[in-house]
Amino acid sequence: MEEMTCMIQCENITKKYALYSRKVDRLLEAMRPGGRSYHKDFYALQGITFSMHKGECVGIVGKNGSGKSTLLKILTGVLTPTEGSVHVQGRVSALLELGAGFNPEYTGYENIYLNGSIMGYSREEMQRKLPEIIEFADIGDFINQPVKIYSSGMFVRLAFAVAISVDPEILIIDEALAVGDVFFQLKCYKKIEDFKKQGKTILFVSHDQSSIIKYCDRAILLDKGRMVCDGAPKEVIDEYKQILAVEKQQNQPHSEEAMPEEERESICWKTQYALNEKILEYGDRQAEITDFGIFDESGNLATIYNRNSVYTIKMKVLFHAEIQNPIYAITFKDMSGLEVAGTNTMQENVDTGTVKPGQTVTVSFQQKFPFQNYPLFLSLGCTKFDGQGELRVLHRLYDVLCIQTLGAKITNGFFDIDSKVRIAQQ
Repeated sequence: MEEMTCMIQCENITKKYALYSRKVDRLLEAMRPGGRSYHKDFYALQGITFSMHKGECVGIVGKNGSGKSTLLKILTGVLTPTEGSVHVQGRVSALLELGAGFNPEYTGYENIYLNGSIMGYSREEMQRKLPEIIEFADIGDFINQPVKIYSSGMFVRLAFAVAISVDPEILIIDEALAVGDVFFQLKCYKKIEDFKKQGKTILFVSHDQSSIIKYCDRAILLDKGRMVCDGAPKEVIDEYKQILAVEKQQNQPHSEEAMPEEERESICWKTQYALNEKILEYGDRQAEITDFGIFDESGNLATIYNRNSVYTIKMKVLFHAEIQNPIYAITFKDMSGLEVAGTNTMQENVDTGTVKPGQTVTVSFQQKFPFQNYPLFLSLGCTKFDGQGELRVLHRLYDVLCIQTLGAKITNGFFDIDSKVRIAQQ
């Protein structure tokens, strides 16, 4: 068997910074070498050891401040480790901080040549690559404008197009794709798939856990500058979720499990989510959806969703008028507005009774999340039929929350149909 080529080798990488409480302390320490220390040591990385071989795609995950970006900067030569050694073999193309390597006063065209020269390419070589870069970036006439007027999305489009055009042997990406629109992200991930097929080595940081599971052969988890684990993406993500859960529990003044039921129910669920700032809501407000959340099988508020696991969507509805047989509804839509799934209490043949003014009703919808790795938007509603049989909207919240399930298996369409395949040979 042919021995795999080692492209990146890190041995005991440590990055230490000196932190000073006052500006003058730096000067005092410099004037007294070997004397009193006026600083505290901060370790951005401590003892990181790992290797990557040709053709591997490795993801790095961890909370903000865990050392992910510092590690990538060391690998690309932007930073020098305090201790340890780094060996990188092959041409590296890196997409680190947004706009890094770009002159804001130059046009897109000029920055293409500037980035090419930084990576060792002549103007003639970049001239040949120009049509491919412009086509992939797809920013129209803005290619002729100074990049200082670019949106973050235009920045990343151009930067990614340049990074992949130089035919790197190692591609390093630091969270940059998160600022692009979803269709550009799809285009980028298709390019990453192509690079993998070509046997190129890819290392990237992403908070999109589904992408780590889907595209990476391995994943590395960092926490507070230390390596927690290096292994199969699904196992590493599970470990990461445990770290997040423990941190969240520590930050709460009391454990939810230890609270009385009344106090636990008083927690505002929706504050735990990144909600849609441009939410569409309307209705006559005879009833009002005051809170909502998604809960796992243990009854804990969930913000990460595993495909085909069971979750309960809850919403609290405060009534300002007496309503007979209110209808409660949930709907999932994709980015184009297509309704992918949904139900309501009338379709489920649930008798909701009569609700008095001042009453709050908590409605629960329990079901599996069989969705594929697509962003889906949750909408909530409360309606009723009036005396003429017309549907009246009391309160609706459209596209209030985005969910995305995690799952290693890739199938077609919106749902994992959980097919069981058998093959019998005659």
